[in-house]
Amino acid sequence: MRSTTRILCGLATVAALTVAPTAAYAAENPYERGPDPTESSIEATRGSFAVSQTSVSSLAVTGFGGGTIYYPTSTAQGTFGAVAISPGFTATQSSIAWMGPRLASQGFVVFTIDTNTIYDQPDSRGDQLLAALDYLTQRSTVRSRVDTTRLAVAGHSMGGGGSLEAAQDRPSLQAAVPLAAWNTQKSWSTLRVPTFVIGGESDSVAPVASHSIPFYTSIPASSEKAYMELDNASHFFPNTANTTMAKYTISWLKRFVDNDTRYEQFLCPAPDDRTISDYRDTCPHA
Repeated sequence: MRSTTRILCGLATVAALTVAPTAAYAAENPYERGPDPTESSIEATRGSFAVSQTSVSSLAVTGFGGGTIYYPTSTAQGTFGAVAISPGFTATQSSIAWMGPRLASQGFVVFTIDTNTIYDQPDSRGDQLLAALDYLTQRSTVRSRVDTTRLAVAGHSMGGGGSLEAAQDRPSLQAAVPLAAWNTQKSWSTLRVPTFVIGGESDSVAPVASHSIPFYTSIPASSEKAYMELDNASHFFPNTANTTMAKYTISWLKRFVDNDTRYEQFLCPAPDDRTISDYRDTCPHA
């Protein structure tokens, strides 16, 4: 059942967001990447950037289990923000692999990781996400493509719980996106990283009433945060290509990793989208 919670922005703010960025604004924001966004561009299976990928062996790293890095092939626009993504309990990076090229083609370096063991708990997965970002920015073959000041984390299930752990432990992160997150810790009152919690309405593994919603509500109102609940979605919605999840994840990462206010229009006010059963946001964003 659809019961969208809306926190509406002022008309002047909405009007301002629909105006195409000026050359002066682009000069003020050196992190802006790609053309002006549209509904079609953020829903597309591929964005405007051609993507390459490289595998990272578990034998070549410490602190996590290796993975795959997806990155924009061209460096003509400069460096990119980056996001590390953890799979869930008993899963491997293959379960979230579709997210790699999809996000990278929008102008991000994306690291889908394997964990040390498939049974690692959220606190361990959080540490491993941070270890993966450290490897990505310090030792990887694509480190020169990454802006070390613009990093984010995401994850599914216990990996989503791990993304909350990582964001709490490293407040310099620019964004976190927990997906169908599972964690025994329910309060995140010290979390300051802009966090986009995405849950599934029909999730029976990490029910939103005892996981995603308490996570969201515990984050201070002074922090940038949003909660999106996918209509009738199960716990496993992040394991296959999901347009709704992707388009708003892209918008969140663009807004907070790239400081690109062109994407604010897709987050604020609450989207009028039949695939979303609930949406809450600290709108407008500062």
